[in-house]
Amino acid sequence: MKSVALPEISEDTLAAMLEIISDGIWDWNANTGYVYRSPGWYRMLKYDEKDLDNNVFTWENVIHPDDFKRVMDHFDDYINHKSETYKIQYRCRTKDNNYIWVEDTARVVEWNGDGSLRRMIGAHRDIDAEIRLQQENKHNKENLQQLVATRTEELNEINHQLNIKIREVEHLATTDSLTTLSNRRGVEKRLKSESARAKRFKEPLSLIMFDLDNFKPVNDIYGHSSGDLVLYKVAEVLRLHLREIDIPARWGGDEFLVLLVNTPLEKAEVLANKLRLLIAEQVDIKAFSVTASFGIAKLEYDEDPMRLTIRADKALYKSKQEGGNTVTVQL
Repeated sequence: MKSVALPEISEDTLAAMLEIISDGIWDWNANTGYVYRSPGWYRMLKYDEKDLDNNVFTWENVIHPDDFKRVMDHFDDYINHKSETYKIQYRCRTKDNNYIWVEDTARVVEWNGDGSLRRMIGAHRDIDAEIRLQQENKHNKENLQQLVATRTEELNEINHQLNIKIREVEHLATTDSLTTLSNRRGVEKRLKSESARAKRFKEPLSLIMFDLDNFKPVNDIYGHSSGDLVLYKVAEVLRLHLREIDIPARWGGDEFLVLLVNTPLEKAEVLANKLRLLIAEQVDIKAFSVTASFGIAKLEYDEDPMRLTIRADKALYKSKQEGGNTVTVQL
């Protein structure tokens, strides 16, 4: 039998076909970080196209918190060749702050020369009605199920209240009581998660570490209450002049740390110099002016997250050796 050559399908035609068989398609360029989402994707979740940015943050932010780890683990397994397919069901937040179930199916269509992911295309399908119908049928199957459901609801409420208390305790355990910034334990936890995230999506992660120059005389001359006031003023500078996604923390004593998500080294240096000037201008106590020394480092691809803090601390030490009130970049 004579074979017949199939016509080539353009990307526009492929996108149109995917749009017909799905409720929304997406196309992620891992090298640039840009994510295209079809109009149907926005309609499915009731957003306007101008409401959301074209990056992976948008996807992460609409995933239900209870589904997030499961989705990320499945995603990592697929792009790291531990799973042959990417297909998963999870909940996404709509513009009116409700959640709907979607089925996400995707495939890597291009790889870089070094074997890393370059481009991935996927389709979302609204399966909320199917899931809810399954749940409703199961709920109505027997009277016994109703009794179980009632008890489950009671237990869920108890569990909800317990989770609230757990979060309160966790917040207290990871928050510095004086400055209300994250404490060392809290920022170490975030450093690990943000490092994994930066490596997953090939985004830069920079860290600023700084401490106050000649801070001991403040306590010695004016007392510890004045020293505490200085630390609180430094925290206020950070709160007022950092982005919402940046993570400031009190590392210990008069030493602070700022974790900069999706930020290259050169922008981190600009920010460090800005903070250095702001602290010198705005943080004082009586006749004593406060300055700070800074060290900066950027996460390397195969680097342990805690190694990043060590390199930033070395850069900070160098700033101290040079007389303080300066910024040193660890290359």
